[in-house]
Amino acid sequence: MRFDENADLDTSNIDDLRGSGGGGGALGGRVALGGGGLGIVGLILFFVLSSLGGGGGGTSGGSALPGGLSGLSSGQTADNTQIAQSCRTGADANSNLDCEVTAVVNSLDGYWSDAFARSGQTYTAPRTNFFSGRVSTGGCGSATSDVGPFYCPGDSEVYIDLSFFQELEQRFGAQGGPFARAYVIAHEYGHHIQNLLGTNRQVRGGDSGPTSGSVRLELQADCYAGVWGKHATTTPTASGRPLITDVTDADVAAALDTASRIGDDYIQSNLGGGRVDRSQFTHGTSAQRDKWFTTGYRTGDPARCDTISTNNLG
Repeated sequence: MRFDENADLDTSNIDDLRGSGGGGGALGGRVALGGGGLGIVGLILFFVLSSLGGGGGGTSGGSALPGGLSGLSSGQTADNTQIAQSCRTGADANSNLDCEVTAVVNSLDGYWSDAFARSGQTYTAPRTNFFSGRVSTGGCGSATSDVGPFYCPGDSEVYIDLSFFQELEQRFGAQGGPFARAYVIAHEYGHHIQNLLGTNRQVRGGDSGPTSGSVRLELQADCYAGVWGKHATTTPTASGRPLITDVTDADVAAALDTASRIGDDYIQSNLGGGRVDRSQFTHGTSAQRDKWFTTGYRTGDPARCDTISTNNLG
């Protein structure tokens, strides 16, 4: 995946919190995500800790990791000066991770704004927060980087420690690459779309099991990510031109590789003690995540992402 080097970037929906008291923290963090599910790494830690007897509980209708943190909001302010100066064009996105994620955010906002307008609805873009180590959200409590990228429906914002991408490649063996990273961001945007449409309030969040509301929401977010991917090279952003110029078969394969490594069955088999417990599924199997991302990517139609009412999740 490449970005148009001459297209402008817009950093106005990015908040850089990395200089506002980040750093390391206790394992886990505590973030209640009613409708977004656990972050990707948080899901892994949930199973690892559960297999060791740790377990996890739900709060406020959402899910929480063990080892809660508190009092992290003090002094947390955004400083976007460096991003605004560094991320100006697609050329910057091709060489700088901050700018790459900014460009993906711009593309996602461009696509979903158009999609909502075509259906007579108004799209409100989420803010995307870069943090390091730990963060306090405006509506879901506090979290550490161990939770992974996540969407908070309480404040309609996305949170990500960009070191997650390196962790995913080096620790979990994912192929990585720009489109695989874009899939992760697009998946969290999928939860934002569910929040705007009220889908996350139609199912019971925070539950588990192969046909649970949590699994259905996660698979739909994967499908929405695929839908965006289908239109990524044709969607104009605020600059009036598409930011993304090329998505190859290898890019799609890398995204599917990432999806397969965050399936419930893969995580339980490889990181949770080797025993697959379907009653604890919250995100769907690797095959299901592949299926629903592919459904979105092949059809390019959000209406084909109805994982809520279908009896066939794959």
